Amino acid sequence: MKPIAIVPVAGAGSRLRPLTDRTPKALLMVAGKPILTHILDQLRPAKPELVVLVIGPDAQGDRIREYAASRRDFRVECVVQSAPLGLGHAVAQAKQAAGQSPLLIILGDTIVQAALGDLVSNGSRVGVCEVSDPRRFGVATIREDKIVELVEKPERPVSKLALVGLYYIANGPLLFDCLETLVREGRLTRGEVQLTDALQLLLQRGEELRPFPVAGWYDCGKAETLLETNRVLLEQLATPVSRQGVVVLPPVAVDPTADVTAAVIGPHVSIGPRAQVRRAVVRNSIVNEGAIVEDTVLDGSVAGENAVVRGAHQRLNVVDSSEVKSS
Repeated sequence: MKPIAIVPVAGAGSRLRPLTDRTPKALLMVAGKPILTHILDQLRPAKPELVVLVIGPDAQGDRIREYAASRRDFRVECVVQSAPLGLGHAVAQAKQAAGQSPLLIILGDTIVQAALGDLVSNGSRVGVCEVSDPRRFGVATIREDKIVELVEKPERPVSKLALVGLYYIANGPLLFDCLETLVREGRLTRGEVQLTDALQLLLQRGEELRPFPVAGWYDCGKAETLLETNRVLLEQLATPVSRQGVVVLPPVAVDPTADVTAAVIGPHVSIGPRAQVRRAVVRNSIVNEGAIVEDTVLDGSVAGENAVVRGAHQRLNVVDSSEVKSS
């Protein structure tokens, strides 16, 4: 049976504000395309029967709906998470759409490089990666190539294997039952329904979970990590860019509809659709859709959708539709 892919994208993106005040975090640009595009493109080898996007009940959710309607390579359905009650709560909203199918869950703010075709081929597996400080993550304890315990953000972790936000659960209905148990019994962690807690309950009910090491795990949750992810992915994925009258220092990604003139761009620059970069030097930065960058040096910065940046040397993160001028 083909899996149902579940991608939670309802998060407010509070650590990325003001960039996410109007733009959903999943639609921010990184390495030449929205975060969500990277995620969905990577799903192709897994051949999901359906992709379920878990969205918020607001205007940002509507933006995700519009994006979903533009995809032609997947059957996509959006379900609403009415309140921000945790990742487990978000996944639970996909129960009706998923039916009896196995589940492929991948978080909407993290780009993971992994062979998803292999992930869905042999029993339930959980993506893991060794980190220096696992206290910020769900943590897996492994014995004999099997996961024996999962703990969400432990104060004293006994393992350095962090959960990367990638899960394949062969018994989808059992996971939903575990999530419902957490809600019914009020078993919350930090006031939220945690997916890690549901997976631990899944283990206790006899489901075998094995680790699935990933090659690359890139966080898009903060401006500095977004820029770092942009840098790393451009080095891996960027193709040659040439514009008349523009000095290009690769790697860069420039949307074909962007207007870039009399500029120096790069290295590590992404410029989105319909953006305008004129008489400017832009390096180590992301210029989102419709933004205008003129007569300035922009370095280590993110310009939000339709933002305007003009004037002297800048290092900043500019909210959507705002304007910054320096004389």
